[in-house]
Amino acid sequence: MSDETRPAPDRSGPEPAEIRFFGTTWVHHDGGYGLRRAGAAAGSLALAAAGAVVLRFAFQGLEIAEVGSFLNVLVVVCFAVCSAVAFRRTWDRLTRGTDDAAPERPADRSAQSLLLIGFIGSLLAYFCRSLVEAPGERVRRAEYEAERERHERRRKARTGNPATKKATKAKKKRG
Repeated sequence: MSDETRPAPDRSGPEPAEIRFFGTTWVHHDGGYGLRRAGAAAGSLALAAAGAVVLRFAFQGLEIAEVGSFLNVLVVVCFAVCSAVAFRRTWDRLTRGTDDAAPERPADRSAQSLLLIGFIGSLLAYFCRSLVEAPGERVRRAEYEAERERHERRRKARTGNPATKKATKAKKKRG
């Protein structure tokens, strides 16, 4: 796109929050947004596959050590449950957001070990979300739209707003 087709951004209002790997390209879907989404999806899927290979090597180590079938089943179930929990928590964080007022809740701190063990689930949630949009884009867009709306309401509600007075005077002089 050329600079002529899009008006210059209004810097008087709120700025959009950046998303990791995407910056602010999610606002107008420009600046290689599609390629970034494809790269994020491919990267998270590749990391999930690499993690699965590493877990397979660990499981083979248990088989070589002949620890018994009960422990083998227990390890597989543990990783499966932790991955499912990590997938769900990551998916919720990417689609619903988090409460910024309480980022260090005790529940989040206690679940960090589950998320670490179930890292494959987190990576798969990131992959699935990348197929639809930039992970976390819906949450950031809703926050940005709400902030812009609040800014516009405040700006219009002010009496004696110099920006609107200058624009009105300039239009009256031309007309």
